[in-house]
Amino acid sequence: MTKITLVTGAASSGKSEWAESLAKNQSQQVIYIATAQKIESDTEWMTKIQIHQQRRPQSWQCLEVPFQLSNAIDKCDNHHLILIDSLGTWVANFIEKEDTFWQQQSEQLLSSLASSNNHIILVAEETGWGVIPAYKMGRLFRNRLGSLTRQIGQLADEVFLVVAGYAVDISKIGVNIDAKP
Repeated sequence: MTKITLVTGAASSGKSEWAESLAKNQSQQVIYIATAQKIESDTEWMTKIQIHQQRRPQSWQCLEVPFQLSNAIDKCDNHHLILIDSLGTWVANFIEKEDTFWQQQSEQLLSSLASSNNHIILVAEETGWGVIPAYKMGRLFRNRLGSLTRQIGQLADEVFLVVAGYAVDISKIGVNIDAKP
């Protein structure tokens, strides 16, 4: 049976480090799925990718999956721990796609998460706490990521919010607003 852990938080809050520490504390073999596309001309982005790579244990299998995330989950052998970092990057990879295509991709991801026999840890960025983005693409990104994160939160066994280097298990102290009373 699937165990889903969602780790969400702002940029540079420590969410990736927390997700990695959760994975390190499990006995299962870890498959790390990186959703970022390497953009060699963006030195800041490449430095961030290198920092993530250096932090990961060498024993972890790493897959670079910028698009076909549901297929990658479906292909993983049962009883692995899958760490996906990050949903925000994955959503950004589809930002120029039409809503119907995006909806199909997100539904496939949700289906794969629900049917997997692996423990899956997902990292997601919180984007809705700032000002409303001034541009359509920014609003579209915020809305798509916010909706997807909320839907994954409904599937999740644990939901951690990471703020300023502190992780809070909000699934234990919060109230699920989508649950029927």
